Amino acid sequence: MKRKFQQYFWRCALIVFLTLTGCGWGVESAQALLRQHHDSPGILRYHSQVSIKDEKGYAWQVLLFKQNYTSAVKDLRLRLVAFPGVVEIAHPQPLLIETVAGKLLSASDAYALTAPVPNVGEYNLTDILTKLPTTDALKVYVPLSNGQQLVLNISNTVLTEWQWLVTEID
Repeated sequence: MKRKFQQYFWRCALIVFLTLTGCGWGVESAQALLRQHHDSPGILRYHSQVSIKDEKGYAWQVLLFKQNYTSAVKDLRLRLVAFPGVVEIAHPQPLLIETVAGKLLSASDAYALTAPVPNVGEYNLTDILTKLPTTDALKVYVPLSNGQQLVLNISNTVLTEWQWLVTEID
């Protein structure tokens, strides 16, 4: 009787383990989300949108989108939006992006002259995104008006989605 109970127990344990493994237990889920919106009647545009917490626990909206659809070269913009009153982004400071390998890239401030509000930054990634790895995470250093930098960690799943947005969707 004891032997049958042990066999039954181990079979149940194996079934639970396989079920949890099959359902993605322990697998990091994708954080980003491709969304579509109407730019004008009959014209759909796509962007990547994700909410990322900084090292202090404040949530940021991080959006990557294409701009200037009418020209041959489509600008890629990264918009960073913090909760109002929490931080002020320094303009016209560039956004610094660091790869896992330690490569440092600089994105120019699209709001160099006039930012709509102090908690929003927008940066040109047109020349940078092709230089980024497709499978590693990134660190983004946001320049703040108090002279400090705030770090946002961009996961590899978000970076993969950014590459997909750029290469697959027009």
